[in-house]
Amino acid sequence: MSNIQDKVVVITGASSGIGEATAKELVSKGAKLVLAARREDRLKKLQDEIKSSGGQAIYKVTDVTSRQQMEELAEYALKEFGKIDVLVNNAGIMPQAFLAENKVDEGDKMIDVNIKGVLYAIAAIVPSMRERKSGHVINLSSVAGHNIFPGGTVYCGTKFAVKAISEGLRQEEAMSGTNIRVTNVSPGAVTSELVETTTDPTMKAGLDEIYQVAIDANSIARTIAFAIEQPSDVAINELIVRPTVQVH
Repeated sequence: MSNIQDKVVVITGASSGIGEATAKELVSKGAKLVLAARREDRLKKLQDEIKSSGGQAIYKVTDVTSRQQMEELAEYALKEFGKIDVLVNNAGIMPQAFLAENKVDEGDKMIDVNIKGVLYAIAAIVPSMRERKSGHVINLSSVAGHNIFPGGTVYCGTKFAVKAISEGLRQEEAMSGTNIRVTNVSPGAVTSELVETTTDPTMKAGLDEIYQVAIDANSIARTIAFAIEQPSDVAINELIVRPTVQVH
């Protein structure tokens, strides 16, 4: 039996891309899912797919930039399933532009989704894991959390932050003896809607070229499943997953 069997997994950004692929991968291994995103039609469609294949999934329309909505998501998951075993902090956006373009509103939104959203999810869900002395937090960073490139300055900053948050949480929980595992997953170019969040035409053209070699989101879903499947005394802390031909 898979170590994923009967685990309750909360996935943010579950309506498309890596979130959707992860939901399908984990439910195929017996997980019970709590799907969160802003687009209810997508969530309902995914839930229907999962149920028709014999899996268990509930959903809640959630904006990760709202601390209250994240708390309500955690409460809903605990009410329906009685526990949360795994949090997959997947929601993120990637509008890219040079700082001189002064796209401050886009930068603010990235900080709200990519950093605050991760912190709000941790704040809402980790306390119940600590009570049970069991849990797993999986944060989606990026290769941009390891390498900086022109035009991606703010995005890179948010993903470096996710990497730092992951390592800080790992150390704190290890010191506290809570048995909570922390995994930081850093994808390279992956087929998703992420590129479409870039409005700057020059940056968008460059990203479209880079993403011609993008790997399928299922590759990251399998990576996440691999981390969860390890025995409870084993923590896979850092994973970088790129297309074989991606240089940076």
